Amino acid sequence: MKTMIPCKISYSKKDDCWYVESPGFYDGIMTYGSTLEEAKRMAGEAASGLLESYLEHGDKFIIPKGRTSSGWYGIEIAPALSFALWLRNARLSRNMTLAETAEKLKVKYQVYQKLENPRTANPTLKTLKKLEELFHEEIVRV
Repeated sequence: MKTMIPCKISYSKKDDCWYVESPGFYDGIMTYGSTLEEAKRMAGEAASGLLESYLEHGDKFIIPKGRTSSGWYGIEIAPALSFALWLRNARLSRNMTLAETAEKLKVKYQVYQKLENPRTANPTLKTLKKLEELFHEEIVRV
């Protein structure tokens, strides 16, 4: 499960660097790098930080759709954040509360709450299996 953020990356001869922007977010993302690889890494860190802030504050947000035109790149965000976003969206799309989800998984509320936090999400394989069964989605393929 990967979450990709669409970013426009362009090279500036004048500044001799790569500029990155992702205007699809309300707050937007703007960063740069001296190489294309560094610019992509910086964009991933910026997007991860913004999304983590949205999650932490309970803000509603939509991840922008990808674009295929020239200069647009899919930037991968941190895996723990990607998992937390997927889990939150899976729960909300089924109109389930944190408490209801914890009850269906047969775990304590606080245990489930940690799964939706990218800083504390560290599910066991057993928990991942329970989540797959609850949400009818494949999470891990071995």
